[in-house]
Amino acid sequence: MFKQRTLCAVAAVAAMGVVAAACEKKDTPAPSAAPAEPKPAELAAAETPKAPEAPKAAEAPAVPEAPKPPEVPAAPAVPAAAPAAPTGQPHPAMNDPKLAAEKAPDEFKVKFDTTKGPFVVAVTKKWSPVGADRFYNLVKIGYFQDVAFFRAIAGFMCQFGIHGDPAVNNVWKEASIDDDPPIGQTNARYTLTFAKKGMPNSRSVQFFINFKDNGNLDGMGFTPFARVVEGTDVIDKINTEYGEGQPAGRGPNQMRVQMEGNRYLQAEFPNLDYIKSATLL
Repeated sequence: MFKQRTLCAVAAVAAMGVVAAACEKKDTPAPSAAPAEPKPAELAAAETPKAPEAPKAAEAPAVPEAPKPPEVPAAPAVPAAAPAAPTGQPHPAMNDPKLAAEKAPDEFKVKFDTTKGPFVVAVTKKWSPVGADRFYNLVKIGYFQDVAFFRAIAGFMCQFGIHGDPAVNNVWKEASIDDDPPIGQTNARYTLTFAKKGMPNSRSVQFFINFKDNGNLDGMGFTPFARVVEGTDVIDKINTEYGEGQPAGRGPNQMRVQMEGNRYLQAEFPNLDYIKSATLL
């Protein structure tokens, strides 16, 4: 009986040591359960030496197993796309730009439906890879819904991209992307380019379409990424009556467009043209 109690005490101390060691090393998982304490009958058997076993008969050699076919490596996991929006609801990325991070194809087309009619642009990713990815994601999440050509200057360009919903503007206006180095593509007539602030890496969601060849913009960090391939006559019809924006001109004030959206534009500039929708082809 004394030996039995002694061995139980030793086992308990050993178990406490295992738990203590597991607590000291947080990165090492503790065992799922402590080893079961041996039962009294097992203790008695352990103390009694076993009789020598009779020699076993020689076993027949095992039959070698057939070689297993080589395993086919699993296909690499494809990054999950942003979750689709429920029918009738805005895409989740409209409120979180980080969800709009898919890579665009090397070439793709987008159809714009506007108040002046449809036009199609063809995107060439190698012209501006980072810019093409951003544009692709904006189209895919449905960003271009009721978006005004808020700055249209005859003989120069028409600009768009500020959303009609101030809440969306508040989320996206600072979602900037890095500049793309120029590769020699010029701001020719009917090409699309990001508008930007007068500082590096400030492109976000504003764009312009060149009404004429504007090669003077090439050295200023304005890198084209697409061109209009159908509906150039629609581009020529975009309303330019309001011209340059305030305070330099009489057109919409960009700060107010950001803060008040289409409510401001429709009240004070009723003849502006709009993008009604944009669709990947």
